[in-house]
Amino acid sequence: MVTFHRNVYSESAKYSVRKSKMDLSPQQIGKWLIAIGIAVAVMGGLMLLLGRLGFFRLPGDLQFGGRNWRVYFPIATCIILSIILTLILWLINYFRK
Repeated sequence: MVTFHRNVYSESAKYSVRKSKMDLSPQQIGKWLIAIGIAVAVMGGLMLLLGRLGFFRLPGDLQFGGRNWRVYFPIATCIILSIILTLILWLINYFRK
């Protein structure tokens, strides 16, 4: 992978080529695909479990529908997930320092 970056300190704005340190062999890509697949499966299982517990039917979640259609706006669920993910990422960043 080749990335271009601009030298900020020079006046002539020269560009240089820098090679990435990431190995993109077929085995490495396969490992990443397996990891992504496992993560998607775990997230799907959590969605099913939390849905059965009533997590996606919070008072702030709006649901409109007719005979053959339904529109769902999970506003409260998005706010709660955002707060939880913000706290998790904040804790990770806090303990990395």
